[in-house]
Amino acid sequence: MLNITQKKEQVERLAKEFSECEISILVDYKGLDVLKMTDLRAQLRNEGVRIEVVKNTLLDRASKGTDAALMKDFYKGPNAIVLSKDDPVAPARILVNFAKDNEKLEIKAGTLSGKLLDIEEIKSLAKMPSREDLLGQVVYTLNAVPTSFVNVLSGVPRAFVNVLNAIKDQKEAA
Repeated sequence: MLNITQKKEQVERLAKEFSECEISILVDYKGLDVLKMTDLRAQLRNEGVRIEVVKNTLLDRASKGTDAALMKDFYKGPNAIVLSKDDPVAPARILVNFAKDNEKLEIKAGTLSGKLLDIEEIKSLAKMPSREDLLGQVVYTLNAVPTSFVNVLSGVPRAFVNVLNAIKDQKEAA
């Protein structure tokens, strides 16, 4: 059991994390054994994502004034909160994939950029490419544009040289 000082510290820490996070997802972990919960924590930690089991009253207090307050109606039963400061896709992808293999994990709701997300929206988010994939696509596109432009520009002199060679060949044949 936490004493009052520890509870206040936990609420302050969570409130700060809620205000800094990109996405927060509320899950019901009831029925997951220790090994599965440890596995889930490890998968999330590898992506820089935090998961924490929090009492609903503390969760309610910590979420006031943040996007996480949108999930207040879901603060029932045993809850764990998943927080990511950087990549909103990674926690959604991990949780959705984990829930496929472990029916006991229930994704309740989430928040992203001031919007409440339901389970279907979280599943849609999980299907998006990761941040690294998107950055790779941008770099590829930025590289492809100048390369194509150079090829187009070099095509004009190349065509002109080909026309001059054809004229030269015609005159030599005549």
